[in-house]
Formats: sequence, structure tokens, C-alpha cells
Amino acid sequence: MSSQHFDVIVIGGGPAGYASALYGASAGLNIALIEKTAIGGTCLNVGCIPAKELLESAAVARTVRHAADYGVEVGPMGLKWETTMQRKQGIINQLVGGLTGLLKNRKVTLFDGTGRLGADHRTVTIEGGEPGPQTISADSVILAAGSVPRRLDGFPVDDHRIVTSDELLSIATLPASAAVIGGGAIGLEFASMMSDLGTTVTVLEYEPKILPGADADVTRVLERSFKKRGITIRTGVVVKRQEQGDGGVTLTFGPDDEQIVVETVVVSIGRKPASDTLGLEHTGVTVDGRGFITVDENGRTSAPGVWAVGDVIATAQLAHIGFAEGMLAITDILGEDTNPIDYGKVPWCIYTHPEVAFAGLSEAAAREAGLDIVVSKHRFAGNGRAMIVGETDGLVKIIAEKRADGTAGKLLGVHLAGPWVTEQLGQGYLALNWEATVDEIAQFIQPHPTMSELFGESVLALTGRSLHG
Repeated sequence: MSSQHFDVIVIGGGPAGYASALYGASAGLNIALIEKTAIGGTCLNVGCIPAKELLESAAVARTVRHAADYGVEVGPMGLKWETTMQRKQGIINQLVGGLTGLLKNRKVTLFDGTGRLGADHRTVTIEGGEPGPQTISADSVILAAGSVPRRLDGFPVDDHRIVTSDELLSIATLPASAAVIGGGAIGLEFASMMSDLGTTVTVLEYEPKILPGADADVTRVLERSFKKRGITIRTGVVVKRQEQGDGGVTLTFGPDDEQIVVETVVVSIGRKPASDTLGLEHTGVTVDGRGFITVDENGRTSAPGVWAVGDVIATAQLAHIGFAEGMLAITDILGEDTNPIDYGKVPWCIYTHPEVAFAGLSEAAAREAGLDIVVSKHRFAGNGRAMIVGETDGLVKIIAEKRADGTAGKLLGVHLAGPWVTEQLGQGYLALNWEATVDEIAQFIQPHPTMSELFGESVLALTGRSLHG
């Protein structure tokens, strides 16, 4: 047993945890960071980064299939899955190495193992690491233990027939057919990737629509694209059971006990907080019935000197939200003025084909809130750059408040579906959070030809005058 004292101990080395550590160290704090598996957490090792690498492989496959449309002759396309997996792991290793080096350069002390908070809120025991049990202490503690995939009762996970995101991202061979249980962002990204690489895919979603929370017009764009590509989407259905046999996995679902047989079932029904690893039973830290740690607007828990950030609290489970929460906690620990996160205006990006990106209220949510609004929609079908790259499915949709004189005022929501929209959301997100008005945004000159000029066109139309639409 050893004893060291720090300004801040961070338990968990995922985005929220390492952001806390890096930001705190840059402010001069002496930081300890505890991670039980791999620096970078789920996002870097079995989440955001590997998933997007496989989606990029799918994009390359699409490009090659349509090369002849551009006058480029290629031979028959094949897929070397092992090469794809090697490239994915190489990117992960490079990023993990870079992040580890950055933490060390910032003088963050790294500990290997599982951290458990002591009842005094100042000590943390570390178990399971190579050095053996250790105890360290700090003036403040940040809990950032992350999350794990939720599982379905009666669906035992293995390495091929029934998998979660963890197993799929390292699967040895791509299945010929798959059912994705869950029509949220993660499930739809997997469905899009597998379909582009040759898998026959069915999506089964419990809710009445895929991408709950996304604007209906955006969802329709994705549904139409998936249908054209042969992806089957069934919404409003409950998956009841599975049976495994020589022919694959038989799923029974829906009120009429429909059945499909697939090679692989991907369970993608969200993630649950890993708060049970933190030893919180006798610490005074409040945990709700779903396992989320209860915090205030600055990330403070019910225990003095203890903050919680990232997937262990009931906020959007997005890496960039974890970054923001980690920085917010450090700012509060330093005693500086804080600017709590407005979770209703955070950016969302889904890397399907076509991509989806949005921030702020959907049209339905705005109307349900009783707001008087005006809406502008413009499609990529008329955008020159979209035509050049051969990606014209999608739209830009702007929701703005309606002022007393009937004109459009500040932005309330920005919703995009189409080519590269995850890279285009930035200006809409900035305008929304800056509470900019339509008249102000319309003054900005949009470069031509670009995908992003469609946002400018959509805003300009709300002023009562327009160019191309």
C-alpha cells in the first residue's frame, strides 16, 4: 500500500476523465488519473473511433462501386476484412499512444486499476492493477467511470452470433446477414456500415420511429436512403426471444410473432453507467434507480468534494459532452465562474450514410412547447458540390422563432441530413448557441461551391428574400 496526495483524482480515462485531467493539468493542478482497461475509454477503443473507421471503409467501398460513374474503370471489388481490422487497430493504437504521451507531458500521474471512492470522499483505493493495491488521496475527486453496453435478457453475448458494439467492432468475419436491435444512433451506424460492406441488414426498433429526438424530416431522409439500399426497418416492435441453430439465429418479434433468421444479432439498445465499479455504497454519493450519479448543474455530487462527469451521469452520452463536463468540473474545482451546459442545444452527429447532424429543437418539439415558429427547408438535390460528389440525398432544415411582426427571429433548431453534414453543423450550432437572429446570420458570405452554403441559403430564405431556393 502506498499513499500519495493530489489536487484532483480522476477515476476513469475516457473522454470525460482524460479531458478533466488535461484541462486541470493545464491550469496547474496536480492530477491523478485512474484507468482500469485502456486510456481513451470506450470512445477511443471500442466506440467512436473504431466505429467511424469502419464507416470510412464502407464509404470507400461505395466510392469504388460507383467509380465508373466518374469515368474511372476498376476491377471487381473485394473486401479484405482483416486489413480493415488492422487499419482500425492501428489508428486506435496511434491515438492511445498520443493521448498517453500528452497526459504524461502534462505531468498527469497515471494509475492502472479500478478506483473506488473512500467514505471520507478524499481517498481512493486502486485495485487490479499491475503494481498491486494502492491508496491515494486528493482535495477533490472526479468520477468518470464511463458506461458499458446494455444487454437483453435471454440474449447471451458471444463473439459472432450475438454481439454488442464491443464485439462487433472486433468481429473476425463480417456476417452475411444481421439484425440490429435498436434504431438509435449507434445501431443505425452499424446497420449503415454493414450494408455498405455487403451484409443484408434488418433494424428492429421498439420506439415508433428511428432516431428518437431527431426531426421527422431528417429521419425520413435516412429511412428512404436505407430502403433504397435494401435495409429493412421495423419500428414499434418488441423483440421477444432468440433461438440458435445450424442455420443461424431465429428472432421472434412483434405482436404477430414474426420471425427472421440471421447470421448475427447486434444488440444496440444503449449503454448503462458503470457507477457500480466506484464503491459508492457508503460514500453519500446519490445514485438513481438507473445507476446514474445525481449531480447539480456544475457536476457536483451529493458528497462534498466529489464531482461526476460523462456517461455516469444522466446526460447525453457523447464524447464531446464528456469533454465539456470535464472542463466544467475543473472550472468549478478551481473556484472560477462556471457556464453550465445547455443540454438542449448540444451538437448531435450520426455517421450513417447519409449523415445526420442537429442541434436545438426539432419542429415537433418546438410546436409541443407552444412556440410560434417559422421553418425553412432546402435540399441538397440542387447543390452544385453535392452533385459533383454524387451525394444529393438530404436537406437542411432551420427552425426559427416567429416575431410579433411575422418575421423570423433567432434560431431554435438546425437539422441536417446529407453529405458530410457532421462537418457542416458547426456554423449552425454556433449561431444557435449565440442566439443569433436570421437577419444577422444572413449577412455572412458562404463560399461557393460548398455543401455548407445550403445552410446560408436556408437562413436567407427566412428573411423573405432568397437566391436559389
